[in-house]
Amino acid sequence: MLQLSPYAARKFKRRAVDEFALIQKYFVRPDEARGVITGIGDDGAILRTDPDRDLVTVIDTLVAGVHFPDDTDAFDVGFRAVAVNLSDIAAMGGRPRWMTLALTLSDANESWIDRFAEGLHAAAAEHDVALVGGDMTHGPCVIVSVQMTGDVAAGCAVRRSGARIGDTIFVTGTMGDAAAGLDLILSGTPNDQLSARFLRPTVRVNFGQSLAAFASAAIDVSDGLFADLQKLLTASSVGGVIELELLPLSADLQSAFDVAAQRRFALSGGDDYELCFTAHARDVPEASDLQVTAIGTVTSGAQLVCHADGKVVDFDDSGYRHFQ
Repeated sequence: MLQLSPYAARKFKRRAVDEFALIQKYFVRPDEARGVITGIGDDGAILRTDPDRDLVTVIDTLVAGVHFPDDTDAFDVGFRAVAVNLSDIAAMGGRPRWMTLALTLSDANESWIDRFAEGLHAAAAEHDVALVGGDMTHGPCVIVSVQMTGDVAAGCAVRRSGARIGDTIFVTGTMGDAAAGLDLILSGTPNDQLSARFLRPTVRVNFGQSLAAFASAAIDVSDGLFADLQKLLTASSVGGVIELELLPLSADLQSAFDVAAQRRFALSGGDDYELCFTAHARDVPEASDLQVTAIGTVTSGAQLVCHADGKVVDFDDSGYRHFQ
């Protein structure tokens, strides 16, 4: 299933590269994941699902110069491509299982492909995800699309549309680190901890699989907390309040930026891949290995507002938009 388009095959052959050998060398792994009957090498993957599980399918595309700097290490590109999809599965309470890869390259550089494959498989291996097929093509820049399929107990997927008036709004981890890390990378003054949050995000798959037991709605924070929470509230036909003093901020973020920048990164930065969810506060269990913070309340109406020191703070952010 992982194969090269005829046009791309002609392009690569001019460079005396055996593209099918590249696929075999860097992307084929033993089909050890549960449910894989046939993986890479046929016209399609054959996967066996459990009868009492619902499938969850997500896809994300990363483009060089848009989603990551052109000089980003190939390992980190591969790792991020998997992580962003894992986060979507986690936000729905799912268990990630299989993925396919569409990879566009401007040059069949084996050292780059080797590093990319290492990062891709490293992120996948953390959650027993199998690469079961895909496509490789030639193009003007690096473009990576990963489509991932997971499953969840039948009828238990967590959606954006279930938030209820009076619910508490929670987030996992800390907010704004990834955007701050990218800002420092682009400025030539990277911070190891903050930059790592952008390059190799920690996704909350294990916690996500517990959401069905207590969360009324959930979303992963990819386009910015304010924008993503607004999407959740809109889907649920409710409003909300964020208490800015409650935003969980890392020590690294606080030491590197002033308060205004900290809040800007936390609210609109994006790329944190933490989970934002709503629930009755009494129902949320304590997580010994993960910071989970209440940051606000679901309200009636249709607006999301920010409070600080008991006053409304003007803030409006629609999140990242590709064509704006």
